[in-house]
Amino acid sequence: MATQHGMHLPLRHHVRGSVRVSVDAKSTESTLAAVSVRDTAIAVVRIGTGFLFLWAFLDKTFGLGYSTPSSKAWIHGGSPTKGFLGNVSVGPFQSWFNAWAGHPWADWLFMIGLAGIGVALILGVGVRFAAACGLLMVALMWFAVFPPAQHTAAGVATGSTNPFVDEHVMDAFALIALAAFGTASRLGLGAWWAKLPFVAKHRSLL
Repeated sequence: MATQHGMHLPLRHHVRGSVRVSVDAKSTESTLAAVSVRDTAIAVVRIGTGFLFLWAFLDKTFGLGYSTPSSKAWIHGGSPTKGFLGNVSVGPFQSWFNAWAGHPWADWLFMIGLAGIGVALILGVGVRFAAACGLLMVALMWFAVFPPAQHTAAGVATGSTNPFVDEHVMDAFALIALAAFGTASRLGLGAWWAKLPFVAKHRSLL
């Protein structure tokens, strides 16, 4: 296109540039939206997994009547580990679990673990450390129920429906995913936690 002074405006280039900018902007918006959805989904998994641990702590502490009756609540003198570990009758660590059952150190470690992991995951602080602790805990639980075994040491059917994957394995998968991707601050205090001087020096606490 020519002007009265014979100058030509690069109209075609300008239009192409505008189209490219528009496409790049849409691509950026789409990427940001996808990241937002991903982070929100991970946060929901994080909070839900944390609540599993925290609820187990609350039920065993106060005897809320779900897996623990009030008469066997920890605050009423009950042992959070005696019933579960004392009844382990399968797996390579059966004798160990039976020996640990009901000991105060086992009760305290178990309950501190449940509460600590649950609170950390729900708040989004120390997610990697909490996930690692949770992974150890669910691994021990898996060995306690030992799904590969079809019969107990006494020859009674265990009722196992899957020799490899059960709820403990799925919890482990969730914890591994959280350790890898769940340290963002979406729906939590992760951003504040990451700025703390001690955490900044010890990144494993993220």
